Amino acid sequence: MNAFDVLSDPVRRRTLELISQREHASGEIVKVVEAEFGISQSAVSQHLRILRDTGFAKVRKDGAKRCYEIDPAGFADVDAWLDQLRHFWTSKMDALATEVERGKRSDK
Repeated sequence: MNAFDVLSDPVRRRTLELISQREHASGEIVKVVEAEFGISQSAVSQHLRILRDTGFAKVRKDGAKRCYEIDPAGFADVDAWLDQLRHFWTSKMDALATEVERGKRSDK
């Protein structure tokens, strides 16, 4: 499964949003995802497995709990793909920064 297939699923994107803020126990993730998407604990576990297997999430055992955190390595393919497109907006952002600076100077 490629990175964009992983990210195309709203449950996996929401899970990544959660674990990007801080580490979460699987039970915490299940509570949020069940409430928001109405899916079973088993379905959430399958999504967590996909995130682990594709390198988007790391898991750490803490006694009986499994704690999940983001794994930046999973985003390497996404970043590489975006890198091909960055030139389209880099010059526009540079031009915007120039205009903002000109506006600051003219306000003085």
